[in-house]
Amino acid sequence: MRRGLELFAAISLLGFAGLLFYGRNFSRFVEAMLSLHWGWVLAGLALASADWIGGGLRLWILTRHVHPGASLRGAILAGGLNTWASFLTPSQTGGGPMMIYTLKRWGVPIPEAMISSLMTFVATVVFFAVAGPVAVLLGAGRSLEQHGVLGEAITLYDLFNLSLAGFILIGGVILFLIAFPELARRLAQAVVGLLGSRGGAQLAGRLQSLREGIDRSHECLVAFFRGRGWLYLAAAVLVTPLTFANRLAAGYVVLKMLGIHQAQFVDVVLLQTLITFLLYFAPTPGGSGLAEVLSAAVMSIYVPRELTPSYILLWRIVVCYLTVAVGSVIFWGWLKGAESSIAEGD
Repeated sequence: MRRGLELFAAISLLGFAGLLFYGRNFSRFVEAMLSLHWGWVLAGLALASADWIGGGLRLWILTRHVHPGASLRGAILAGGLNTWASFLTPSQTGGGPMMIYTLKRWGVPIPEAMISSLMTFVATVVFFAVAGPVAVLLGAGRSLEQHGVLGEAITLYDLFNLSLAGFILIGGVILFLIAFPELARRLAQAVVGLLGSRGGAQLAGRLQSLREGIDRSHECLVAFFRGRGWLYLAAAVLVTPLTFANRLAAGYVVLKMLGIHQAQFVDVVLLQTLITFLLYFAPTPGGSGLAEVLSAAVMSIYVPRELTPSYILLWRIVVCYLTVAVGSVIFWGWLKGAESSIAEGD
């Protein structure tokens, strides 16, 4: 995590320096930062908490179905630290393990925590796979068709539809796997059995606990598709917009901070959805470097060149820098507490 934070900071700094050079108007950057619309700045600061509050509320709803004693405070920390760890690891791979680790600290067994984490991803994919086509059918984003990306061959609206198709495809794969949970359990048990045949007695004892965990995870997964489990999953899908409010609405709020008023809210949300989807696959921590360049390119239809550095800096502060700062303080506080306990012999 420390190395991820170092890379995240270094690449982000280089990316922002490149944007300052691209803007070619440092005095305009300073002027823009000193003349922000502070009401919208406060809105952006509030929006930055959506990863924690929205993500935590959704996780709490799901976890309570398989572990009724789940703590709301622990879920909020798990939701925020999930985003924090995602920003510090390539392709956001650290988010899930950090969510599970945090839930475990707050008393949720690992099998229940694993399935709850999985179901948050399911809720995310279901939301985008359903809300995206509905928005398209209602005519949202048509004005983006006039803005080309590669000449006139591909428009921003085309790119949004491609990203939407990606969400639908991923959703289909997940639903297929969920539809056959017994198959997934058997495959996992087969892998454990293969490891056990090549290990000693000490490993065999640990693998038995792993087998039991797989069985419990299977039970938790099936529980979401029986009876009240559907209600918990539906509630999580409905809360998902709050979970992603930061990433989807930050672009519009930052435009307002800078006094740019011609952008339509729905169009900006669609563009932020495109950016969010593409950054899932970024190989750098938090999409650093790519996020700055991608957002600058996509949002150039609204943001003048001289305001691009201001926009990107404010956007990254709202979307990730604040979460990275708060998450780092919390996590390294935990590590110091653990070191103190070890030193005291606890």
